[in-house]
Amino acid sequence: MSEVLKPYRDPVPMLERALSEWGGQEDLWVFGYGSLIWRPDFDYAERRPALVHGWHRALKMWSRINRGTPERPGLVFGLLSGGCCRGMVFRIPREQGADTLARLWTREMSTAVYDPRWLHAQTPEGPVRALAFTLSRRSPSHTGELSEEEYRAIFALATGIYGTTFDYAHRTLEELRRHDIRDRNLEKLLRLIQRHSSE
Repeated sequence: MSEVLKPYRDPVPMLERALSEWGGQEDLWVFGYGSLIWRPDFDYAERRPALVHGWHRALKMWSRINRGTPERPGLVFGLLSGGCCRGMVFRIPREQGADTLARLWTREMSTAVYDPRWLHAQTPEGPVRALAFTLSRRSPSHTGELSEEEYRAIFALATGIYGTTFDYAHRTLEELRRHDIRDRNLEKLLRLIQRHSSE
């Protein structure tokens, strides 16, 4: 489902580039850091915990349909430059790679807000080269810095076709914990929200 009302740019050449860079000679790896962890929407042969350097998970991407509306946007995760990020990598058999990329583009890239990148991911079984959907700070969907008050208002009021920002963030945290992945920034943010709502 698209996350902005009209395309930011044409996603078709970006898919063609990703297919070319993958090459189709080996299995396809995809790095998940948010909802892809708990709702990948594709079949995979293997899943591993993974660490990427140079990028971090941040709840700083506007969601105007899935978790909010154009009038009251919600938030979803983006992968921003800097730091490191623990998530999961999924291995898709080579024969299914092109179809899986096409389905991923329908889900994640219908408006081409993300910048798909091939990242080096460290896993317990060794490094892999995985496709990740990163977010530029120059993107119209990047929120910039948000205050605690702004986060509280978004968590309290924003809801979209898939539910609220709070449910999305909480579900992601639960799934990260299930895989023994700590995200202290997300934990801190949800504590602030929950403490405020209980006062």
